[in-house]
Amino acid sequence: MDRRKFLQTSVKLPAVLSVLTSCSKSRVQIETIKIGVTSRPRMLDPRKATDALSNRINRLIYQQLIDFNRSFFPSPSLASWQQLSLTHYRLKLIKQSFFHNGKPLTAVDVVATYQSILDKDFGSPHRGSLKHIEQITALNNEEVDFCLLKPDPLFISRLVIGILPADLIAKNHSFVNEPVGSGACTLVKKNEQKIVLARKDKVHLEFITVKDATIRILKLKKGELDIIQNDLSPELLDYCKKRPDEFRVLASNGTGFSYIGFNFEDPILADINIRKAIAYAINRQEIIAKLFVGYARLAGGLLVPEHWSGVQGLTGYEFNLTKAKKHLSLAKVDTKDGLTLSFKTSSDPTRVRIAAIYQAQLKKIGIKLNIQSYDWGTFYSDIKNGRFQLYSLAWVGVKSPDIFQYVFDSNAIPPKGANRGRYKNELADRLIREANQSSSLTKQAETYRKLQVHLQQTLAIIPLWYEDQYAVTRLGIKGYKVFSDGRFDALLTTKKL
Repeated sequence: MDRRKFLQTSVKLPAVLSVLTSCSKSRVQIETIKIGVTSRPRMLDPRKATDALSNRINRLIYQQLIDFNRSFFPSPSLASWQQLSLTHYRLKLIKQSFFHNGKPLTAVDVVATYQSILDKDFGSPHRGSLKHIEQITALNNEEVDFCLLKPDPLFISRLVIGILPADLIAKNHSFVNEPVGSGACTLVKKNEQKIVLARKDKVHLEFITVKDATIRILKLKKGELDIIQNDLSPELLDYCKKRPDEFRVLASNGTGFSYIGFNFEDPILADINIRKAIAYAINRQEIIAKLFVGYARLAGGLLVPEHWSGVQGLTGYEFNLTKAKKHLSLAKVDTKDGLTLSFKTSSDPTRVRIAAIYQAQLKKIGIKLNIQSYDWGTFYSDIKNGRFQLYSLAWVGVKSPDIFQYVFDSNAIPPKGANRGRYKNELADRLIREANQSSSLTKQAETYRKLQVHLQQTLAIIPLWYEDQYAVTRLGIKGYKVFSDGRFDALLTTKKL
């Protein structure tokens, strides 16, 4: 059934669906909670995981030293810490934990995990964020010393990798296929269609791959799924909201930051008046209302306002066609006969629809937008290699403000970092370095706020919105909640009635 037909006829779905629902209930074991996901997790070794889904599932399998509170300050998880000097940190395990194979988690395992990440031959993508570590030493079973080459005020917030057993690391164990952690869940089954984890109370969590969003909703309706989190079209989300007798819709403010990127090596987009014209011409609030059904909020800085380095009241450029046309007329490039720009996006239907809205909005000020949509691999490769004029992407799960160096520093152009737009600005570089060299989090926060205001003023990117995290569950699911970073932690206590 195609999406349009489903939405038009779903109110009158035949009674056979009720039969299918009751039949599926009889087949599904009560101790199994089924979560529909768009793709299977790529990496169950936390030392190499980078995608959001893998990281969320790895949190259930492994424990990490440090977590974050609501203001995104680091807080103890497995360990507490002391800063003995600007370059010397001592961490102490604060609870006794055991790996799934029965062996106790000790300081030796912490050392082995982080040393393996620092091993160039291992190829961990997290090695760069830990590059200042000079030495890691286990003082005893509970204490670990980290000595740094240079001060790094954000160092503690980097210790978020799941801890693995030292003996299995030494044997080059394949954690990707057989994860062994000390978290609340163990792996039961893994294939192309699903990943099954077991909680300590024997309840199974099945993460089932269902790529099509409409099919996910149908499976939720029939009882073949219990929970869906994110990745639904506005129509499908609205469909669920209007059926409280079938579904529960949960939501939380999210931290995922969406933006439009510019290629600063393009002479047209290097002109700030062109960038300002585009920014003023895009009606972000209208897109949030219509396309996200209100499940988003305007963004200004890359970090949400509630972050300890966030900027209250920074919400980006207002929608103002008069200002947009004025800046277009001030541009150094000839725009008398109109202006044509290319916009690249992924082939995801929602992203293509958003691009089409940009196209219609920019047409009102005389800019023709040619939309080019590609499969994810092709699209992402083009962006990393600078083959674009305009594009749109999002940063998901950002907690540490060192993201600014990775994204906006002049020395972070790929492959050295993620400055994909080739943005180069002396003041931005100076503020980034000033923040990195400060030993005070208070001064760092002040500097990062100045930086975010400057990035908005110079339009390094167009900040769009922070997309909310949301979930749709069946009525028989109790105790599930949505977190701002999309974590699945609530699955550890969710019940199926």
